[in-house]
Amino acid sequence: MLDVTVIEDAEAAAVSLDPIRARLLAELAAGPASAAMLAGKVGLPRQKVNYHLKTLERHGLVELAGERRKGNVTERLMRATAASYVISPLALAAVQPDPDRFRDQLSARWLLALGARLVRDVGSLITGATKARKRLATFALDGEVTFATAADRAAFIEELTQGVGALIRKYHDGNAEGGRDHRIVVAVHPTVKPESVTDPAAPPGAAPVAAASSATSSATAATAPAPIPPAQG
Repeated sequence: MLDVTVIEDAEAAAVSLDPIRARLLAELAAGPASAAMLAGKVGLPRQKVNYHLKTLERHGLVELAGERRKGNVTERLMRATAASYVISPLALAAVQPDPDRFRDQLSARWLLALGARLVRDVGSLITGATKARKRLATFALDGEVTFATAADRAAFIEELTQGVGALIRKYHDGNAEGGRDHRIVVAVHPTVKPESVTDPAAPPGAAPVAAASSATSSATAATAPAPIPPAQG
């Protein structure tokens, strides 16, 4: 079982979003089970559960883990193919976000578009690497920082921009023979907390600040090879 897998097919995405099937996926992520075993947990007849399992299996979301005899019946034990699932923007290809349409470093929606592209590209790379039985070279850094003031946050962003820019200029070699393109995404956004509030006086795209004029932000950096056709890995 994979830790996480990306759903790229629109029909598979629709199947996974069905509440009953999503519940079955959650149950099967915990361990193999038969339709009869699942029926009592989800409150449906075994035949109905079996129908949903076959649909999930057809789209590669569950797989056969084994069989066992129970009286005169052979039960199929199914398991989820992953512990969790992420739906790629490729499932909505016609309306997926395109961060190249506009570039606004202070726009939360542009950040969201970058995040969607990251899910799409890394998902495709994982699919290709799995088919080619190759390892995928990626790196991610995740952390949190509490800014005492908005000025501190602005200074942090300035230093971060200069530091990452300097590294890119130092190591980028567009003429390297056989060089492999990589994409770098660095994001800073407020940590999601129920008690957080948005400052109505803040300019568009500015970070929300807490009532005490401080904000905890999550800083994430990710590096991955530029997307390639899945068959190449």
